[in-house]
Amino acid sequence: MEQRIGLVTLGVADLARARAFYADGLGWRPAFENDEVVFFQMTGCAFGLFGRRALEEDMRRACPGTGAFSIAHNVAERGEVDEVMATAKAAGATILKEPEEMFWGGYSGYFADPDGHAWEVAWNPGWRIDDNGIVRVAD
Repeated sequence: MEQRIGLVTLGVADLARARAFYADGLGWRPAFENDEVVFFQMTGCAFGLFGRRALEEDMRRACPGTGAFSIAHNVAERGEVDEVMATAKAAGATILKEPEEMFWGGYSGYFADPDGHAWEVAWNPGWRIDDNGIVRVAD
């Protein structure tokens, strides 16, 4: 198996509400959508929103809930953390942790989307974002 993620899909309680948060609130553009799913083209992979019950049926298991993981949005400059957090808050996100200086030398905060999925917004001075927008942990 290659070391690659092609799609991250979140199960959501209300697809229209989730779409509005990500598309209208955060300004993301859907690449494909219908009554059951919304896909956004990301840098290096895709991101999907799927009705929670439909996702459970597709996986053939109950979704245990949110909170056991986070998704990170890394930025190139420290000040972008505050900008992204403010945009998320204005879109209806719940701020879980205000941005702060981190022990590892960076700066980050956390917000939750309307379904409670946790997002970290982080600037890491030891990582870079290349010309294609891909986060480079190490060169």
